[in-house]
Amino acid sequence: MDYESIAEGWTHLVPIKHRPFVVGLLNDVKDGMNRHFRGQAFVTLCVGILFSIGFLIIDFPLAIGLGLFIGALNMVPYLQVLGFIPTIMLAILKAADTGGNFWIIIASAAAVFIVVQAIQDGIIVPRVMGKITGLNPAIILLSLSIWGSLMGMLGMIIALPLTTLMLSYYQRFIINRENFYKTEPTDNQIRANDKEE
Repeated sequence: MDYESIAEGWTHLVPIKHRPFVVGLLNDVKDGMNRHFRGQAFVTLCVGILFSIGFLIIDFPLAIGLGLFIGALNMVPYLQVLGFIPTIMLAILKAADTGGNFWIIIASAAAVFIVVQAIQDGIIVPRVMGKITGLNPAIILLSLSIWGSLMGMLGMIIALPLTTLMLSYYQRFIINRENFYKTEPTDNQIRANDKEE
């Protein structure tokens, strides 16, 4: 019930001298996280639909439910690998029920995984996340690999928000400060103006 008063009142705990910096930084974090999770949810939906379509094409049991489940796992990047466990179990059930060859069934399911992963990494993630976060697709792939190698699964989750935050900080405080010093008149210019007057 006190959420609004806490959300608006926490800034009074920060000293006035540092308040603009802290508030601006935390607003950038909030905006970056919101954009990231909104984009990730859209990617998850697209991947879930692609998996469902792929499983329907190969006539896999529980195709839509399994596809949407694997898509939901994709909320954490590359976690859809855990979707292999129910896929293998359903392939065993289909092979037992229909009398088909288990290896052909599992190979067709693996082909769906490979095709969807290629579409996801090559088209969906760079375009969607690039448009939402404002990052170049090459920077997105680079940040995912760097943060993933540094911090593992956690690094992949926070890679894009942290990269967005770092770029925002760079633009806000380094580039703007340089522009400020370029446009601010020097002491010699002030003296020259005073003499002209």
